[in-house]
Amino acid sequence: MNLLAVDTSSEGCSAALICGGQATGRSEIAPRGHTRLLMPMIRGLLTEAGITPADLDALAFACGPGSFTGVRIATGVIQGLAYGLEIPVVPVSSLQAVAAGAVERFGLADGDGVAVAFDARMGEVYWACFQCRSGRPELLGAERVCPPANVSLAADVTRWWGAGSGWALQQDFPADVVAAMVSVDDSLIPQASRVAQLASEAFVATGGVAAAEAQPVYIRDEVAWKKLPGR
Repeated sequence: MNLLAVDTSSEGCSAALICGGQATGRSEIAPRGHTRLLMPMIRGLLTEAGITPADLDALAFACGPGSFTGVRIATGVIQGLAYGLEIPVVPVSSLQAVAAGAVERFGLADGDGVAVAFDARMGEVYWACFQCRSGRPELLGAERVCPPANVSLAADVTRWWGAGSGWALQQDFPADVVAAMVSVDDSLIPQASRVAQLASEAFVATGGVAAAEAQPVYIRDEVAWKKLPGR
């Protein structure tokens, strides 16, 4: 299977390729450089692997939540490629991609929990809880956006780790949530390599979706709505 994945949902810009069982990737921190960097990264990965876009079996992207502009960039690029190549897409949660990074970063065992937080601005965080199962983070409950004081942990998990930029605001989290953490890493951001890892597993299970169904996930939809002209 040949699968190309991208992420521009945070300050990082990255692309990754799984080709013939081998994974390669490129990544750069460039908050305003996504549109400039992404396509050269993709072309470079394909050239290094000795394949063309026509050799790809599937595409994947971090669909959000995250930066509204960044999520739209990845969505547009992947949809455009998917339409042209007529191949399926696997959308992957940006929060889950960070959780996957935390599983490796902390060496988590089955049953351990990861609480992922992104700074959503406007006094809120994007928040989701995951549990490590067979080395893969699985969502517990639902992803949401809320004030830091309103975050909570899923039940029936005894050991927790925190990951994501939103943990820089942990002074505003409930004391019991902070106290439950074994360790926290607020430097972890979504990476296309994690998106590719999760997408390859999902593609085998579901086959992905058509380009038209590969939609961004904002969670805070009402904010995007209010920014429309005349609103």
